Order: sequence, then C-alpha cells, then structure tokens
Amino acid sequence: MEYKIEDVTGTFNGKILKNLGNNEYIIKIDSQEHQLRILGMNSRGIEFVLDQKYHKVKYLENTTSQMSLVVNGIPMKLNTNSKFAEIVYKNTGGADRGDAQTSLRSQIPGKVVTVNAEEGASVKKGDVVCVLESMKMQVSVKSHKDGVVKKIKIKSGMSVAKNDILAEIE
Repeated sequence: MEYKIEDVTGTFNGKILKNLGNNEYIIKIDSQEHQLRILGMNSRGIEFVLDQKYHKVKYLENTTSQMSLVVNGIPMKLNTNSKFAEIVYKNTGGADRGDAQTSLRSQIPGKVVTVNAEEGASVKKGDVVCVLESMKMQVSVKSHKDGVVKKIKIKSGMSVAKNDILAEIE
C-alpha cells in the first residue's frame, strides 16, 4: 500500500513481510526492514513499538483517502493512497468510460451515512453525492462528472454492496 504524509514530498510503501505471532511483525518500509510490536489498538488509536521505540497514535478523523491523526503529540494528515481519488473516479464511470456513463456506483460495501444530493439537483464533478461507512471508516462518494441528478437510489441507513448503483447523473 502506498502512503503519503501531507507537506512531505514523495511517498513511501509499506508491507508486512512476516507475522511473528503475539502481535509482532517484520515489516518493510520502502527498502528497510523493521520490527513492529502492536501493544494496543482500537477505534481511537494504536500504541506500538517500532524498532525498540514506543509510539502512540490517536486517530482524529477519517475521510475518503486521508486520515487526521496525532503521532507522539504531533498532528499530521496521512493520505493512505495518493492515487485513491483517481482510482475511484475511474471505477465510478469516469476516465476511460467518458461522460456517457450515467451510473454512480459504490466501490465498497457499506452503510449509507448521509445522502448529500437530491434528485433534480445540479452537481459538478467532484461534488460529494453521499457518504458511506465501511470498517469504521467514512468514504465520500463523489460525482464522476458535471450533470443533473436524475435518480437517487439510496437512503440514509441502508446497506449497499460493491458496484451497487447509488445515483444516476445525466
């Protein structure tokens, strides 16, 4: 997975190389291997030891591809995939499919938290049409093109599967 910290040029790649058991792992960040031991983790944050040094991370806010957090007392924003918006746009009818695509589809299974657009409303490419929640993370689903919302096919509180049509935009 690719990560990018706001205000830091470049990105870094991280992956788990080996699970040693008992919440201990050998991980690789770019070309360097590190030893990681997770001490505790919940919806508010994580405590861990990385290469014999203790760290505490508090989660503040999750959005589509960015997480606001505090690491060892220092606030920062983390882009979990710098190409996430481009991937979602391509898979919701944009990019190679052109503007002829009318269906805005869910790229993840989840629960509808809010519906931000109404039938008959004009939307611009990138406007948030709805917010989905999956695995305790909220994901903003954005319009893949400029147009008018012809039909909203979801309601707040309902569950959707991957590739379900959320709205039709003409």
